[in-house]
Amino acid sequence: MSPETLPLRVVLLVGGSGTRLWPMSREHHPKQFLPLFDGRSPLQDTWLRVADLPQGAPIAVANEAYRFLAAEHLRQAGFPAQGTLILEPEGRNTAPAIALAALRATRDGADALLLVLPSDHALEDRAAFRQAVQSASPAARAGWLVTFGVLPDRPETGYGYVRASAEPLDGLPGVHAVESFSEKPDAQRAAAYLAAGNYHWNSGMFLFRASAYLDALGRLRPDILRACRAAMARTRDDGDFTRIEAAAFLGCPAESVDYAVMEHADKVAMVGLAAGWSDIGSWDALWRIAARDGEGNALQGDVQAVGCRNVYARSDGRLVSLLGLEDVVVVDTADAVLVAARDRVQDIRGLVAELKGQGRPEALVSHRVFRPWGHYESIDAGDRFQVKRIIVRPGERLSLQLHHHRAEHWIVVKGTARVTRDGETFFLTENQSAYIPLGTKHRLENPGTIPLELIEVQSGTYLGEDDIVRFEDAYGRSETAGAGLAELPEEDLSGG
Repeated sequence: MSPETLPLRVVLLVGGSGTRLWPMSREHHPKQFLPLFDGRSPLQDTWLRVADLPQGAPIAVANEAYRFLAAEHLRQAGFPAQGTLILEPEGRNTAPAIALAALRATRDGADALLLVLPSDHALEDRAAFRQAVQSASPAARAGWLVTFGVLPDRPETGYGYVRASAEPLDGLPGVHAVESFSEKPDAQRAAAYLAAGNYHWNSGMFLFRASAYLDALGRLRPDILRACRAAMARTRDDGDFTRIEAAAFLGCPAESVDYAVMEHADKVAMVGLAAGWSDIGSWDALWRIAARDGEGNALQGDVQAVGCRNVYARSDGRLVSLLGLEDVVVVDTADAVLVAARDRVQDIRGLVAELKGQGRPEALVSHRVFRPWGHYESIDAGDRFQVKRIIVRPGERLSLQLHHHRAEHWIVVKGTARVTRDGETFFLTENQSAYIPLGTKHRLENPGTIPLELIEVQSGTYLGEDDIVRFEDAYGRSETAGAGLAELPEEDLSGG
């Protein structure tokens, strides 16, 4: 296949923990899945940005722990059925993730142009982005590894930088050779980069031939390529997912694509991008791209601000009233509140690390916990009891299971439930209830066309979410939760 006829294939990197957006972003529900853009998640927004580009089957690479979240968000955004969702048993940073996608794209001797996009960024001007992709395509087809450098408008210390040649490459208008990559600078160096004029923010977005990337990786980091080849040599399809050989991939070094390839490869180029890009890596970054009032305040949810300036405030539920504040961030969720100076929000990662060191669950999970069948949220808890609100999507069902230490009482608030209890099956509608005694094998299903909403009251001597023995499960989860909370992946923490 000639370079001119290579298909474009989008690669979505569905990784990252987003700890600087705590308390909304948690380790088990990171920022790429948060409803930050008019109800859309960054992952969904990333796909919609490129969905109508002429392209071959797209590829997404996601952590095993996020498989159901990623699949559902992509489904809702119209990710095509012929697309591939590759699961990493454990994150190994971007160089191996891209290698998995490139190996998938080149199987059976094929090749493709890979447009590699992190799934947790924001971009305002889609037309400008597409123009940049068009400008980069001839260089990528010619074997260059092209990165997109964002034209800086301030001396930002939260981003890495790319220095590019002043003149474009011969015959490739808008494409400049990369001279160096720089880590996140201090304020003085950031100001110098801005003044120099040939430094751009490193966006982490790339366009290159799959074969060119694999060739460069093989020369520069053969250990990474070797591990990824071994992992992809024995893939298996599992419903919506492509699973790789876990043992081989777990032996792969963790390395970013910049460190492993881009900083050392021979033919590295940059196309400038002025499209309102942000990595939404902090609350200050969200304040910068949000709609603000005349006093510079970005307010979302039930927030009242009097005499405030340049405030970012967000409430997920209750009223939050602010008086006389400037340059602060206030984020209120059901189980945690953050109040921070806007110029200190880059330090939230350390705050979260401290919470994890204290064993606080707020660092890992939020009050709303997502499952392949829907989600639940805790309403109240005390000695020997817990109350949850459970939402089951139409057509979905929890596993057939039992609990050794708790009984459950279900009250339907909206929709229709099909209940299995010790071999008996019956239906419940609004204002009807069922009791599930301790040790009883049971299952909950939503046979209807609207979400099923119910209240669950648990009672017993132990209410931990590892008290689940599964007998049948439509989503391929393990038969027993078995481990403590901190040891479990996100989808196995609880809940059917």
